[in-house]
Amino acid sequence: MFTGIVEEIGIIDGIKFGSTSVKLSIKCQKIMEDVKIGDSIAVNGICLTVTSRSFESFTADVMPETMRKTNLGSLKIGDKINIERALRLCDRLGGHIVSGHIDGTGVISGREEEDNAIWLEICATEDILRYVVVKGSVALDGTSLTVVYVDHKCFRVSLIPHTTRVTTLGSRKIGDRINIECDMLGKYVEKLLVADFKSEKDTQKDLTLDFLRENGFV
Repeated sequence: MFTGIVEEIGIIDGIKFGSTSVKLSIKCQKIMEDVKIGDSIAVNGICLTVTSRSFESFTADVMPETMRKTNLGSLKIGDKINIERALRLCDRLGGHIVSGHIDGTGVISGREEEDNAIWLEICATEDILRYVVVKGSVALDGTSLTVVYVDHKCFRVSLIPHTTRVTTLGSRKIGDRINIECDMLGKYVEKLLVADFKSEKDTQKDLTLDFLRENGFV
């Protein structure tokens, strides 16, 4: 689990492509203080496992499904990425609960400055937007943000100066593809409600005239 509070901006310093997978080498500083092989690291919001490490970088394998669901396939050597170590139970939850399992990607369709803030508008598919709620939380490239507007095509967030300095979002441009993880609470609630609804429908289906007759109701 993560919080969406980016700890460091890393740099892609190696990419090894498979047929539909990739091995990334990521150069960073703060993260390397205590990283171990097998640790979970959020890279642009994607939970990856450390497979090897050196003094100033670590490597991670990216499987085909992750390549299909995220923007990692467009990365190049020298690109900057957001990094966060996994949440410890003793840590403050400064953002919101983030799993590192990306729901899909969106495209930046608008960017404007207002005083000290930067507004980003993200276009996304309906299956993502259904979980985006005004004043709710969303993780963009692993950054915890508050939704300020949503409709059937897009949603908007606002970046404070600190966020633009310590993450890659401040340098994002119109047309860029961005990773989206919706707040998991809404997905679990929906799953439970749908399951209850189906269970109720199944129960109603079983209440036939023959069933009532057999049990002395008719």
